[in-house]
Amino acid sequence: MARAFARIAFTPRVQAAQTRMGSRDAYRTAELGAAEVVELSPYEIEFIGARDSFYQGTVGENGWPYVQHRGGPTGFLKILGPHTIGYADFSGNRQYISVGNLDGDDRVSLFLMDYPGQRRLKIWGRARLIDEDAEPALVARLESPGYRARVERGVIITVEAFDWNCPKYITPRFTEREAAKRESTSTDLDEIGSGMLKLVVTGMRQMTPRIRAYELRAPDWSDLPIVMAGAHLAVPVQLPQGSVVTRQYSLAAHPHRRDTYEIAVLHEEAGRGGSAAIHATWQIGTRLALDQPTNQFPLHDDERPAVLIAGGIGITPIRAMAQELKARDIPFELHYSGRTAADMAYREQLTIEYPGQLHLYFTRSPGGTRIDLHSIMRSAPADALFYVCGPGGLLEAAIAAARELAIPDGRMQYESFE
Repeated sequence: MARAFARIAFTPRVQAAQTRMGSRDAYRTAELGAAEVVELSPYEIEFIGARDSFYQGTVGENGWPYVQHRGGPTGFLKILGPHTIGYADFSGNRQYISVGNLDGDDRVSLFLMDYPGQRRLKIWGRARLIDEDAEPALVARLESPGYRARVERGVIITVEAFDWNCPKYITPRFTEREAAKRESTSTDLDEIGSGMLKLVVTGMRQMTPRIRAYELRAPDWSDLPIVMAGAHLAVPVQLPQGSVVTRQYSLAAHPHRRDTYEIAVLHEEAGRGGSAAIHATWQIGTRLALDQPTNQFPLHDDERPAVLIAGGIGITPIRAMAQELKARDIPFELHYSGRTAADMAYREQLTIEYPGQLHLYFTRSPGGTRIDLHSIMRSAPADALFYVCGPGGLLEAAIAAARELAIPDGRMQYESFE
């Protein structure tokens, strides 16, 4: 949804602010290509259907915005079509500020929050108010059986754009029912694995529709073993049939941090089941027993510059390398390729942290720029070291480009995520 989102959100003044703050070049790529067909995917549909509240913004004729909380039973915000949603507007304090605003300006913005999962979805659309006398069948589709609040009208919203917002700074919050469920299950959780390093899941963030980040700490929140950029954990995973397997995940948090580790897990539906099991079963309080972190993808410790190249979920060790290089004041550039902007974990944080060093590429966005490995390697400093992480196709292309340019093997480090 990058193109539609950028068309609405990146006004000339927003673009000017991005220019002043150094993020314009990174965000400009979201505006390239033809306009998309705005359509809610199964992931957005499932997320919307699980909400019991949202925040709605409208604008009055005096130009002032108004934000209103709308709540109801879970699923009261209905999916009416691939680009249409709606809800029953229950009787409230009868100020009718949103109703009056929508009479003059049909533009609406919705903010949907998932506090336990640290996810948020922004939706832009155009709203139409309906009443039971004129459109009884449509109003009936918006009603929630068994919910006793009086329905005053229906609100039908044609979605023009949506965007998954950065999960950073979302504090997990739980309803009484959620908290009670977690408390009753957390004491019964068995430790997974048999290693000497004890970790517990203390945070989860939904970074993209398919990638979830997990924060891991010591059970007593004491310092963890020191790691270097490029290190990974062999994580124990319990599969549905009960067997325990290990899967390797690179550490994405700043290597200087001693209080927490972080891994990002891509849910691979066609994989071997490990990532699916993690997404399905890990929760706050899940306890792990695993071996010490190891590093087969180490970063150099001298002053030579670096070129970091990541594809998809391969950004996880590359992100840690960028943080380490920045802390050491070593020159580097970061090239990050993904299918679309919405599929790229850590994209917004990287844009803010490395405005002059980050280069983004999109393989499935209309008009998006594809990564040119020959050009990147050819223009790099003569003593630069290259670190490449991602799917096999990216690694094969990088190795082939390096050979064609006669770059010595000693200047290439790579790690596959297949």
